[in-house]
Amino acid sequence: MSGSGPDRVLIRLAVPGDEPQIADTVTTAFGAAEGPVVARLVKALQASPAWDPALSFVAVDPAGQVIGYVLATVNLLDAPRRLVDVLVLSPLAVHPAHQHRGVGSQLVRHALDVLRDRPEPLVFLEGSPAYYPRFGFQAAGPLGFRRPSLRIPEPAFMVHPLPAYQPWMTGTLVYADSFWRLDCVGLRDPAP
Repeated sequence: MSGSGPDRVLIRLAVPGDEPQIADTVTTAFGAAEGPVVARLVKALQASPAWDPALSFVAVDPAGQVIGYVLATVNLLDAPRRLVDVLVLSPLAVHPAHQHRGVGSQLVRHALDVLRDRPEPLVFLEGSPAYYPRFGFQAAGPLGFRRPSLRIPEPAFMVHPLPAYQPWMTGTLVYADSFWRLDCVGLRDPAP
């Protein structure tokens, strides 16, 4: 059990039956424009080869309600020597009523603790360069990694090396198909 500020939460693996609350949390956290698409992304990833049920985590309040969610999926790094399985941490969602209270930080820290024991050498994400460095993420470009899409702003393309990382592991991140099919890669110009 983890606690921070006014929110006392339990971080645990997502289990069958959590899906409706996860979808609601993700939809609400990402808002009316993006939320439904991100919820479909989670569902599509669950049905894909990128899915590992040991990498799906929820934050649950004392009443048993899901108030936060984070997912890591297995993707690929197109490295010079060979393809390398890597992880992508996405999405991270906290219900708006519980944001800015440490729930998202607890989810990320818990996920990274679990991921350290995995065989994959790297965790990537698209995220705020003001938020994620506190967890050990850093700009990926200067370390020899290429974005899977030019729509991802350079500073938002971040990586966190894990114990299995070796210096030859550089190259282009290749997202799982679900990210592309649902157009959940980078930023789109909101103007038509």
